[in-house]
Amino acid sequence: MIDITDYKSLLTVGRLQDDPQRFLFVFLQVALPDDHNDADKESFQSGQGGELQAIMCVDKDLAELTDFADLVEESKQMEQEWSIVLIACLGGINGIAPTAEQADEPLKMMVKTVQSGGDLSKYLAFDKQGELLHFS
Repeated sequence: MIDITDYKSLLTVGRLQDDPQRFLFVFLQVALPDDHNDADKESFQSGQGGELQAIMCVDKDLAELTDFADLVEESKQMEQEWSIVLIACLGGINGIAPTAEQADEPLKMMVKTVQSGGDLSKYLAFDKQGELLHFS
């Protein structure tokens, strides 16, 4: 069993699965909430606080994925600044890979989890430098 310690090991684990995997990505930015007060604003400007907002999402077949630098480079084409990416996997069945259409609902659920302030610890998360993050 390989521990997932970085993006490369995540892809390796995905390739070792019995059924093909489709990777789900939700890109997040940290923003100041609409209902912020002056103390919140001051804290946010000093690099503390804020809330996570989903700004874009995409699903990819495992065969389309290479390394984290390529993921970051591809995300630049969307012209959206992000600071964290959540990743989940959708496994195929009986050797058949999940389709992009089958990924729609799980992606929507990931976005809803972010919007509702739900538990993000069930997803893998990486910062823009490729460091694995842990939510508690």
